[in-house]
Amino acid sequence: MELSTATTTHTSPKRRFWSIGHGRDGSKRLFVTTAVLPMVLYMAFFSLLPIVWAAALAFFEYSARRQGGSVLGLGGDNPFVGMKHFRAMLNFSPDAPLEVRQFHISLKTTLLFAFLVVPLNLALTLPLAAMIESMGQRLRLAFRTIFFLPVVTSAVGVAIMWGYILHPQRGLLNAFLTEITGQLKVINWTGDQSLMMGQVPVALLAVIIAYLWQDLGYNLIIFIAALQAIPQSLRDAAVVDGANGWRQFFHITLPLLRPTILLAAILTMISAFQVFDIIQVMTKGGPDFQTRVMVIDIYENAFRFQRMGWAAAVSVILFLLVLIISLVQNWLLRSEWEY
Repeated sequence: MELSTATTTHTSPKRRFWSIGHGRDGSKRLFVTTAVLPMVLYMAFFSLLPIVWAAALAFFEYSARRQGGSVLGLGGDNPFVGMKHFRAMLNFSPDAPLEVRQFHISLKTTLLFAFLVVPLNLALTLPLAAMIESMGQRLRLAFRTIFFLPVVTSAVGVAIMWGYILHPQRGLLNAFLTEITGQLKVINWTGDQSLMMGQVPVALLAVIIAYLWQDLGYNLIIFIAALQAIPQSLRDAAVVDGANGWRQFFHITLPLLRPTILLAAILTMISAFQVFDIIQVMTKGGPDFQTRVMVIDIYENAFRFQRMGWAAAVSVILFLLVLIISLVQNWLLRSEWEY
């Protein structure tokens, strides 16, 4: 029996292994690059670049109407003013320039709005989520849908609807009060600056109600998802130990929901600081600047009065406020454990 030898070209097992691995790694890198690159470019051009541009404008007396220098219109008739805008914000005298006084009003209103909205939102959505989660499957689905529908509704549409409800002559609220009391009620809920509830203008409370009505469903869905993730064994153990529903909620559910409450509080706070469209449609910042928030102040200074340098400085303050408050919330509500 003759044995024939054939010359074959082969690759060593080690080289073949590395070539296959290299090919797979290359495919993975290509996939990750093509998937992530569009989002990175989007964030760079539509998030990071505007932040950098606004921070730069804050140090200039800039207006698009004036002829500036050769570099992005900065310089020339749009001079560099350094910290002038930020120093002006510290002027609390009654004869301060109008834009400074309006900034102080908008800052106070924004803080009042945000620190009313966040606790009210959490106080409503958390118990409501627990109630809905305790219902049957069909009712749970129906209520989740009902409460989430306003979230996907246009904020302008929500503002128009609530403007109709609160209208002084044709509003549903005044018609309801007239029907109950038997006396004609013509109350300008969003236009009468003399209406106050304690130290809070009624116009601002009306905007807060409209904002909460639209925003409740978002945190509601977050809390329902978090409640579903709590192990049933913990509740069963509490029942065996004799804990009723209230004790289970306060001693088991609330502590386990602490990371979720932190997330909801931060997201709600950021959203409240950025409120614009509902207030712009319902009150336009009035009456007498009672609902003028910082975003409206930025908008009017930048696009109505062409004080873009000042508007950029206000936006920097808004950014720092959101950052600082978010860090404080994270420090107060953080937890060192997860379940």
